[in-house]
Amino acid sequence: MDEMLFPKTQKKKKTQHHGKSIMPTYGGCWLCRHLYDDDRPKVTEEHHIFFGPNRAKSEEYGFKTALCVFHHRTGPNAVHKNSLTCRILQQACQAEFEKTHTREEFVQIIGKSYL
Repeated sequence: MDEMLFPKTQKKKKTQHHGKSIMPTYGGCWLCRHLYDDDRPKVTEEHHIFFGPNRAKSEEYGFKTALCVFHHRTGPNAVHKNSLTCRILQQACQAEFEKTHTREEFVQIIGKSYL
């Protein structure tokens, strides 16, 4: 009966070590830089390029990049609203990964090739 009087102790979540992005951003939005040659510094948000069941793999392998709010969430071509923009990032990320790894390694990690 005494067990019911005391709340359960909360366990702390394990601290995850986030991998560094393999996508160079130079302090701004990756899409602004590569689509519009605009490398002005902007407020950015981190975007995991492969999502859903591959989100943890994006974190582990650095498959993420910095995007301005417009390209991340709010604009008509934002990656969360436009599948073509999302595909551009997925292809660029795979190409960057394949500079130092094989396509077979990429497919083993993500499950398919985007190139």
